Amino acid sequence: MEFDWIWNSILVVVGGTLLLRLAGRKSISQMTLAQVVIMIGIGSLLIEPVSGDSIWTTLAVGLILVLTLIVMEYAQIKSDKFERFITGQSKIIIEDGVLNEKNLRKLRFTVDQLEMKLRQHNVAVISDVRWATLEANGQVGYELKEEAQPVTKKEFQQLQADVQQLINLLEPAFAKGFSIHMLSEKEEDIFTEVAEETANNNGPDHLQ
Repeated sequence: MEFDWIWNSILVVVGGTLLLRLAGRKSISQMTLAQVVIMIGIGSLLIEPVSGDSIWTTLAVGLILVLTLIVMEYAQIKSDKFERFITGQSKIIIEDGVLNEKNLRKLRFTVDQLEMKLRQHNVAVISDVRWATLEANGQVGYELKEEAQPVTKKEFQQLQADVQQLINLLEPAFAKGFSIHMLSEKEEDIFTEVAEETANNNGPDHLQ
């Protein structure tokens, strides 16, 4: 029929939506390599039969691809070795505030790329990071050193109570003029590098 392409287009959208819904809800940044391959394959398949007669065959192939992905994901749950083979492992890229150059080179991950990821997590200084890993989905996981971790509301309230108790123990005349001055030297951070359009010396030249 002359207007079959309209029906095929609608069917592609509906069928493709159902296939992707079955495949999972992860965004591209959270997908494993196998998931990305399947999604690219489905996208390529769905557009081909719009002007042809193989719409049902295409949807069937897409369903087989999704079912294969589901089987692989269940296999990863059952076997750690299979999961490591398909998904890969996290790699340490910062250890105790020091860049792991060996893993950065192996992962082809530059210091600038790492700083971009850290800035997105409001981390200003690499030396404040106790551990940082590059995950299998390309995201950076990190843990700050204890002294660099933000104070929680509970900790702040406890500090207030301790300070108030200390003040109450002091002589009134001394307590009246009591003050604490915190002096800290300004440290160049990875946000300053972007604002001033300059490069810092956080890492070796060959990884900048």
